Parts: sequence; structure tokens; C-alpha cells
Amino acid sequence: MGECEFIKGCPFFQDKLVEKPVEIEELKEKYCRNNNLNCARYMIAQAVGKEKIPPDLYPDEKTVAYQVIAELD
Repeated sequence: MGECEFIKGCPFFQDKLVEKPVEIEELKEKYCRNNNLNCARYMIAQAVGKEKIPPDLYPDEKTVAYQVIAELD
């Protein structure tokens, strides 16, 4: 799997969530550049639409993604 199709508009990738720069770079590499299928943000976008993604959601917060999807599905 290559780069995420939402990479250009994702606030996570656009450095709008910059609390911990080193950790964020690791997350970007793991979820945005290599395997977006495991990204919580991508999961929500695919299931119920990218407009439903909580703005502060990190890619590794799959439990939150499952909750959002369950509530909106």
C-alpha cells in the first residue's frame, strides 16, 4: 500500500496536530505513507465520509474510529 489518497488534505499530515513532532513523524510514516488501511482517520473516511473525522483524531486511535463508525452507521 502506498501513500494515503487523503494525504494532501489531511490535517494530521499537514502539521495541524504538532504536539509531539518526533512521534507524529513516526505515525505519518506508518499510517500516511505506508499503510493507510490501519489509519483510524482513513477508516472513518471510507466508512462514513471524511467530513465525519474528528479533527483531533490520531491515526492510531482505532477504538475511537470504531465508535464513530458505529454511531453513524
